Amino acid sequence: MSSSQGNIWESDVWQNFPDAEVVVHLAARTFVPESWANSDGYLQTNFMGTVQALEFCRSRNAHLVFLSSYMYGEPKFLPIPETADLAARNPYAFSKMISEKACQFYMDSFGMKVTVLRPFNAYGSGQSTAFLVPSIVSQIMAGGPIRVLDLAPKRDYIYVKDLVAAISAVIDTHASGGVFNIGSGVSHSVAELIAEVQAVLGTSLPVESAEERRPGEILDTVADISAARMALGWTPRFSLREGLADMLRVP
Repeated sequence: MSSSQGNIWESDVWQNFPDAEVVVHLAARTFVPESWANSDGYLQTNFMGTVQALEFCRSRNAHLVFLSSYMYGEPKFLPIPETADLAARNPYAFSKMISEKACQFYMDSFGMKVTVLRPFNAYGSGQSTAFLVPSIVSQIMAGGPIRVLDLAPKRDYIYVKDLVAAISAVIDTHASGGVFNIGSGVSHSVAELIAEVQAVLGTSLPVESAEERRPGEILDTVADISAARMALGWTPRFSLREGLADMLRVP
């Protein structure tokens, strides 16, 4: 990611940041379809940006909290623990996978404290309509119909406030490092997600599916969040409907 001060993969940019005891590293390119067309940009931003974050923390003896991603590919069983095999199925996931490897290298080689959080499908206010939840909301606000590619795939949706609470838990508990899934622990299909949004907004608009399954589509993901519960004392507070209502400010 870039700003008026520069790009996060440039070491000079990091020299402008103040000293810190904890660095929460969220800066990244995140949209999977775009990563296929701009794989070098994703690798530069996500991997080299993480290396610079690690170097910054190493020079200041700071704790790095790295926001990774879902990288388990097609799960062999549900829920998915952190120990499950990793599989990068797109350039975005690959950039996060090698960033995690860099984190592990710095921990092993320099004794750094690094905590990796793997959020599943995060949603919340301000998210681009290129993502599913805001796309559905936008179509409903426009009066429908609601058009999607496929109603079947199920995902574990985690509300942004629960994700922020997980980050805070890492800091507040002075976690010694580790890798933690951050999800709700349940999954919902696209059809169920649409029904939940419509229930929150009080609509009953028609739904149209192209019945088009993406190549390599994963049909279901559920996070095993027991490690985060035990080590961080964290548990999600918002159900899908509660998160949607909070996001849309519906009482």
